Amino acid sequence: MEKTPVPGVDQGGRVLDEEAAGPREHDVDDLIQEILEMIQSASSFGDYRRLQRKECFNLVRRMKLVVPFLEEIKELQDPIPDAAYDRLCCLHKAFTSARKLLRCCHDGSKIYLALESEAMMGRFHMVYEKIKQSLDDMPYEQLGITDEVKEQVELMSVQLKRAKRRTDTQDMELAMDLMVLLPQEQNRNADGAILERLAKNLELQTLPDLRAETMAIKKLIKERGGQSGESTQQIINLLNKFKQISGIEDSNGLDDVTLPKYLEKCPSLMIPSDFLCPITLEIMMDPVIVATGQTYERRSIQKWLDAGHRACPKTRQNLAHLSLTSNYALRNVIINWCEKNKIELLKREQMEDSDCLEGKDDVPSLVEQLSSIHLDVQRKAVKRIRSLAKENPDNRVAIAKHGGIPALVSLLNYPDSKLKEHAVTALLNLSIDELNKRLIAKEDAIPLIVEVLKIGTVGGKENSAAALFSLSMLDENKELIGSMNGIPPLVDLLQNGTIRGRKDAATALFNLLLNCKNKVRAIEAGIMTPLRTLLDDKNLSMEDEALSIFLLLASRPEGRGVIEKRSFIQKLVQLIKEGNSKTKECAVAVLLELGSHDSSFTSTLMQFGAYEHICEIERSGTNRAQRKAKSLLQLMRQCQLPRSLARPKG
Repeated sequence: MEKTPVPGVDQGGRVLDEEAAGPREHDVDDLIQEILEMIQSASSFGDYRRLQRKECFNLVRRMKLVVPFLEEIKELQDPIPDAAYDRLCCLHKAFTSARKLLRCCHDGSKIYLALESEAMMGRFHMVYEKIKQSLDDMPYEQLGITDEVKEQVELMSVQLKRAKRRTDTQDMELAMDLMVLLPQEQNRNADGAILERLAKNLELQTLPDLRAETMAIKKLIKERGGQSGESTQQIINLLNKFKQISGIEDSNGLDDVTLPKYLEKCPSLMIPSDFLCPITLEIMMDPVIVATGQTYERRSIQKWLDAGHRACPKTRQNLAHLSLTSNYALRNVIINWCEKNKIELLKREQMEDSDCLEGKDDVPSLVEQLSSIHLDVQRKAVKRIRSLAKENPDNRVAIAKHGGIPALVSLLNYPDSKLKEHAVTALLNLSIDELNKRLIAKEDAIPLIVEVLKIGTVGGKENSAAALFSLSMLDENKELIGSMNGIPPLVDLLQNGTIRGRKDAATALFNLLLNCKNKVRAIEAGIMTPLRTLLDDKNLSMEDEALSIFLLLASRPEGRGVIEKRSFIQKLVQLIKEGNSKTKECAVAVLLELGSHDSSFTSTLMQFGAYEHICEIERSGTNRAQRKAKSLLQLMRQCQLPRSLARPKG
């Protein structure tokens, strides 16, 4: 049989000269140098977004393993064969994709990367495959590469293959938080607490981080050609919520256009960053310098100082003095730049937040009125404090500073049910502040909140569940709530509460069950019954929340032991057949968790004709669902799947 000739190589395997092999688009030395520069460029990015950080560092490390191989090729005296040149071109393309991916994970929108975490992992896998193919087909023998370098490259190829097979566990906490916050309807009381945790996990709490995120989102919107699309609107909504809970003023935001109206003619990333106030994220009209040397818009920093802050918003350093010095030099530069670019700055209205300032001035007297001997005075005071605590972070700090937390906790002992409802809701709003969480727990409020959860009004029960969720963000409070019998009334609310109450209970229970002891407590409290109710009642639209909690419980033998195997598996198969993409993903994840610990679950699954449906999810489900489905199919095959199930039925 004739051998297929290799371009650039004669029948004896000797490399022909480059002219005989045909023209090449790139000089080999230039091509190698560009690849080396890409590796150097990728190494210089430094840090990455938290969710992709580990994968990015792994990718950069693997790219660096190719350097010795490229250096050896540069030292070769003879021209390389066309086969090697083609592989180098493919490697160049693969590393170009890798660098683009790394840049996205370095300075892209954190919110976007969180929403698209599964898709991003798919991009990493595609890059791994491109790099692996480039190196696997490299004619090492013809190049005369040393064994040591060849072994190093082969090791990287094995690592890439392993990385493609790896199925990282999804960040369940993050996924649950996004699931709660993304719907447009606001039907949960715990949104503020969930936002706080999500902002912390995404590292979007400080003013500079939020400014950078705003710029990244504006760039993303520009690349998409506008704000059309559900996912883009979800990103904008989350950004605005993060700014709100951080107390940041952003009058224009991203509501109607990509940029504020006075910047329509200029792409956002062309605006010099020094022109933007770190607080408002807008171009400064009256820049002033504070004691740390940082510059802010006068009105914004004055409002910050008036709120009682004594630290620089950007650096967090304590201010040696509160004097503001006009930055005339920067102001002139900004004016000249705006004139040159034909940008007209709109005069901002001198709005005074009279309600907020008035409310803050009322705090000491309101706290005092909480201890009044007159019930109507107490009711008015607690309602006002409840409202103030909801409005902004400064009020929450002021109320705690003036002794509001102990006074509110004492009201939870009163017989008046409406008074207790307002008090527990005020504590919920105050608990959004990290320090207040600790203060509330320190005042022994948790058993009293649990009592309201048991016997309070409908609203009191709902807000108590939300308060327990907020407090449980601190790990020490998770164990505390569980040990103080907070789990059983949450399970009862999950079974018998209103739709809002059930949603608040589900959110709180999910968070509490991240603690192993609380999983056992929930199982003993009979959580399986209300979870099955949520799965069976389509009107509640809580299948995903129930499955997420089931997934946590399935990791425990106590959880697997109380599941009614046949009926539960049959229900999951129904959800796999009829559910939306997210529900199918959750259902497959639960089945995989159960089957990984107990093969009898997999055997039962095979009796309900789910094989073809799981195959379909492996082909067309979400990225995470595809990986889970693939692993589940492997378990099913290991259980000696009958041929009748393996073959499509006519």
